[in-house]
Amino acid sequence: MKPRHHLILMASLALAFSMSVRPALAAELKLRILQTTDVHMNLLDYDYYQDRPSSEFGLARTATLISQARAEAKNSLLFDNGDLLQGNPLGDQVAKVQPLAEGKVHPAYKLLNLLAVDAANIGNHDFNYGLPFLRRAISGARFPYVNANVMLASKPTQHAFTPYVLLEREFIDEAGAKQRLKIGVIGFVPPQIMMWDRQHLEGQVIAADIIETARRLLPEMRAKGADVVIAIAHSGIEEHEGGRLSENVAAQLARVGGIDALLLGHAHAEFPGPAFAGFPGVELARGLLFGTPAVMPGRWGDHLGLIDLSLDKVNGRWKVLNSQASLRAIQDARTRKPLVEADPRFAQTIAAEHAATLAHVRSEVTRSEAPVFSYFAQVTDDPSVQVVANAQLAYGKRVVQGTAWEKLPVLSAAAPFKAGGRQGPANYTDIPAGAMAIKNVADLYVYPNTIKLMKLSGAEVREWLEMAVSQLLRIDPHGPAEQDLVDPNARSYNFDTLDGLSYEIDLTQAARYNTDGKLVAPQSTRIRELRHAGKPLDDKAEFLVVTSSYRAAGGGNFPGVNSSRIVIDSPDETREAVAAYLAARPSFNPSADGNWRIQPVPGIKLRFVSGAGGIKYLDRVPKVRLLRDRGDGWADYELKP
Repeated sequence: MKPRHHLILMASLALAFSMSVRPALAAELKLRILQTTDVHMNLLDYDYYQDRPSSEFGLARTATLISQARAEAKNSLLFDNGDLLQGNPLGDQVAKVQPLAEGKVHPAYKLLNLLAVDAANIGNHDFNYGLPFLRRAISGARFPYVNANVMLASKPTQHAFTPYVLLEREFIDEAGAKQRLKIGVIGFVPPQIMMWDRQHLEGQVIAADIIETARRLLPEMRAKGADVVIAIAHSGIEEHEGGRLSENVAAQLARVGGIDALLLGHAHAEFPGPAFAGFPGVELARGLLFGTPAVMPGRWGDHLGLIDLSLDKVNGRWKVLNSQASLRAIQDARTRKPLVEADPRFAQTIAAEHAATLAHVRSEVTRSEAPVFSYFAQVTDDPSVQVVANAQLAYGKRVVQGTAWEKLPVLSAAAPFKAGGRQGPANYTDIPAGAMAIKNVADLYVYPNTIKLMKLSGAEVREWLEMAVSQLLRIDPHGPAEQDLVDPNARSYNFDTLDGLSYEIDLTQAARYNTDGKLVAPQSTRIRELRHAGKPLDDKAEFLVVTSSYRAAGGGNFPGVNSSRIVIDSPDETREAVAAYLAARPSFNPSADGNWRIQPVPGIKLRFVSGAGGIKYLDRVPKVRLLRDRGDGWADYELKP
C-alpha cells in the first residue's frame, strides 16, 4: 500500500471511530415562550374611565396575538408576570364593591384559564388588596403561581408562596420525535412591597433580596432536573444598577447564571426596544441582556412578549443553541390603528362582571362646573390634582379634631397619576363639565392607597418639595433658546405638590436630590418664595401633611418621609375620601388655585410634550401655548413666561 493511501485509510478509520464514540445529538427542538405582564385588570379592550372601547390595550386583544403565535410554533409555553389584579374599576369591583366570594373564580382567572397559561408570577400590585384577597383570587387559577423571595414573617426560612415549579412537558423536535423536558419556573417580586403595602403585609411576610434568592435556588432547580430554567421577574432594567434589595434588578439577574430565559415586567417598558439602546449588556437585535434572552412586553396587554429558543441535547443535557426575543403589538404606534381584533370569548366569559362594573362606575356622585384634566399637571397647577388635594385637606382637618395635633396647620400632598409618560398619549384624566360619576373619581385617583397624616417640620416640608421637583430638568439660562422641562423617564406620581403653601420653582438650579432620594447637590435649592399663610415658611414650625400610604411608607424615596412620622394612621382609602368630598356637594368648581408656578427663564422657551387632547383646554390654561400637534396622539407645548 502506498504511504499516501495508508494515511488516508488511517484518517478515515479514526474519523469513523470518533463518530462512533461521540454522543449522538438529538434533533433540534424549538421552544417558543410567550409572556403577558402588568395587565392591571385591563382584561377587555374597554376604558372604564372614558366609558368606551379602546384598541390601545386589553388582554382580549393580546389573546388574539397569543393564538397566532401558538399556531406558528410546534412547542410553546405561556406565562403571566403579575400586576394582574389591580389597576382599574373592574379590579375594584371584584375586590371592594362586590368582593369575590370564597370558592368563586376571579374574572382574571376565568380568562387566564381560558388561555391555558402554564404558570404565573405575583406582581407588587397584586398585594394591594391584602393577602387574604390575593390568596382567594389565585386559588381560582388552574395553573401554578410562583414567588421565591416573599417569606413568612413568623418563619423567615419558609416561603409564603411556592418558590418555583418544575413543569413536565412533552415537545416535538424538528425530526418529529417526542421529547420530554422539565421546565423550571421561578418568580420574583420587588422587595419594596414591604414599603408600598406595609399595612397589608407587616407582621405577616417579609421580602428577601431577589439576587440572593436566585443564587440560592437556581442550583437547586437544576439539581432537581430542570432542563430549561425560566425566571419570571416582576422587575425592570436599570442603566445604573442599585445595591441589595433593589427594585429593578434584571441586569444583575441576567448575570447570576443558570437562567435560560428572563421574563420581565413592572417598569411598563418594552424590551427589546430603542429605549434600551446603549444600556450595559444589551444586545437589541437578539433581545439579549448580558447574554440572556429577555423580554418585557409593556403594560395593559398592549404587547405580547416572545422568546424563541433553539435547544439541543448534548451529553445528556439540553442546551440553548440560539435565541431570539421580540415583541408583538396590538396597535400600530404611529397610525394608532389596531393590528388585531379582540378574542370574542373574553367579553362573553366575563360579561356579568363587566356589566356590574359599568353599572357601578356610571352612578353619579356630583356635578362639575368645569372640565377636569391633567394634561399640564407637571408644569402648572392643575385641576385634577386640586380636587384630590382639597378632599385630603377636608379629610385631614376633620380627623384631627379632638387630637393632640388639632392646632397644627394641615397641608395636603397630591400628585398627578395620569400624565402620559410610559403609559402613552391617552393616559390623562379628561372629564368634561357636568355629571361626575364613580368612574371619574376612579380616574382622579387610580390606586387603592389609604390616607395617612404625618407630622413634619417646616424644614422637612421644604425638602419634600425639593425632592418632588427633582423630576423637572435643569434649565441652562445661557444655553439653547428652547429647552425641555420634564424628564421623560420621571414618574408623575412622585411629582407631589403641597396645598396649604405657596411657592415658586427655579429650574436654573440643579436638582437637590436624584430620583433615589440621594442628596446630590447640597448647595442647590429650587424651591423659592415658600410661604405659609402669606408669610415665609418657618423651618422650625410643625405641620401635619395629609398623604398616601404609599408615600408615608417611603414610596418615592422622599427624604425624611417614612412610617415613623405617621401620627394618624387611617384605614380609609383616598379614593373613598375623594368620593365623599364630592358627594357632599351638589356641584363643585375644580379650578386650580395657582399656589405654585415654575419661574420663567429670560430668553429661554420652556418646552414639554403632552397629550394632544389638551389642545381643547388651552383657553383655560393661559400659561401654555401649543407648538405643534404631532398627529400621533402627542403634541409639543410651551410654558409661557
